[in-house]
Amino acid sequence: MPALPWLHPARVDRLQHALAHRILILDGGMGTMLQGHQLDEDGYRGERFSAGHDSCGGPGHDHACDLKGNNDLLSLTQPDIIRGIHEAYLEAGADLVETNTFNATRISQADYHLEHLVPELNRRGAELARQACDSWTARTPDKPRFVIGVLGPTSRTASISPDVNDPGFRNVTYQELVDNYTEATLALIEGGADLIMVETIFDTLNAKAALFALEESFRQVGGRLPVMISGTITDRSGRTLSGQTAEAFYYSVSHIAPLSVGLNCALGAEDLRPHVQTLARVADCLISSHPNAGLPNAFGEYDETPEHMAGVIGGFARDGLLNLVGGCCGTTPAHIRAIAEAVAAFPPRRPAAADTAA
Repeated sequence: MPALPWLHPARVDRLQHALAHRILILDGGMGTMLQGHQLDEDGYRGERFSAGHDSCGGPGHDHACDLKGNNDLLSLTQPDIIRGIHEAYLEAGADLVETNTFNATRISQADYHLEHLVPELNRRGAELARQACDSWTARTPDKPRFVIGVLGPTSRTASISPDVNDPGFRNVTYQELVDNYTEATLALIEGGADLIMVETIFDTLNAKAALFALEESFRQVGGRLPVMISGTITDRSGRTLSGQTAEAFYYSVSHIAPLSVGLNCALGAEDLRPHVQTLARVADCLISSHPNAGLPNAFGEYDETPEHMAGVIGGFARDGLLNLVGGCCGTTPAHIRAIAEAVAAFPPRRPAAADTAA
């Protein structure tokens, strides 16, 4: 990565000071909290995309596509709900909250024909998280809060064909991914993100495109932000969807010198533990983990209680595996509060020594 200065050096100093002294707490599931609001189509559309408004399809056009399920859009149509969720996690003890931008790329927004809103979705997502963090930092100056600008994996994979009858076919190119991620990153920076996290990585080639896009974005703005990288082990095989073990995944992305590498989603804490252990053994950067609240049941719901999940993650902390920890699918502020309490007594992991054999 080019030797660019930090965009927000004072914030980075505060972040690094906190990381040196304790395990920091990430937030929990955004989608889980939104499900509790039981929004219908009109709820997702809000006033801006209701009948008679032309903000979607251009002058004189209503947006015919259904928008229910487009959680990223709620940053524009239901901003009070999104900020309220950030506030709930901060009140529960989160040090860092993730922007509501998991699907805020042109590739993913194409499902709703809202590609033109991508810059606004990312910028506004970062602004809402920034407002919540600044409010809580003002209340507790000794405990600053930070905004993680989220880059999700997109709905396509550069390594695997979506057509079983044509293994060589790809429905996305590396350059398309770079362009998507660059556009999103620049807007997240503009909105006030403190860090950028490439998360829920199931295909390392997608991640490499995101990391290249970060370098390009930082070059364009003349400064950089700390970078977090979080992959996902898709099943009990212990590999990502594109076939890498946790160790191979780390070595594939370590060239960018990230602030942290970690794992999230797909598995619950107990099933994720051996893979977090692997990262903790080899990584010379910090380690993050934000697992699901167990595995989904037959109804697609998550049954792991805050107490049980916190007990398992407390073991992670006791054994020196963690620097940053939170929750993913199925987790709520109650989970985050319990996790924060469970890890509070343990010091943060000390990174492994860099491998200089090469």
